Amino acid sequence: MRVIAGKYRSRPLLSLRGMDLRPTADRLRETLFDVLTAGNPSALEGRHWIDLYAGTGAVGIEALSRGAAQVYFVESAAKAADLVRRNLDSLGINSGFEILRQDVAGGLASLAVRAARADFIFLDPPYRLEGAYRETLSSLGQSPLVSPATTVIAEHQRRFDPGEGFGAVHRYRTLQQGDAALSFYHTA
Repeated sequence: MRVIAGKYRSRPLLSLRGMDLRPTADRLRETLFDVLTAGNPSALEGRHWIDLYAGTGAVGIEALSRGAAQVYFVESAAKAADLVRRNLDSLGINSGFEILRQDVAGGLASLAVRAARADFIFLDPPYRLEGAYRETLSSLGQSPLVSPATTVIAEHQRRFDPGEGFGAVHRYRTLQQGDAALSFYHTA
């Protein structure tokens, strides 16, 4: 696993065995960021991200590498939160991020109270936790973190459909790659 592009391009990232960690594959991460930049490599510069179920932190780190101003990594497992920190340290990243060692509901509530900005919200719970997709997307559909300028992206198994709409957020695109898929949501 490595950083795909940007300032930290081709630098390796660490992972852990077991623990339900399933880092977003390099190829799928590349597709995600190609879609979000749509031929404009500077499209992510200065943007704010929330990386839910952060795991290794690969998606949020990719955003930082491509110029994101701030990434909030939300991860409840101590070993995974420590892994995010180790990956950031290994790249020499010491600003522009915050690691929230909380469950997703607590992390979203904490960020909402602080009036954090979110241009992109990425969620990738362990695939077996299908209910977590609906709970998280339902919460985001009512969250003040989601504005008309926010894009919500859910990575999920290709055979699983997390749903079309949740409160104010509605799916506008799905991309499939191998056994995985990305669902893109925005406010209606």
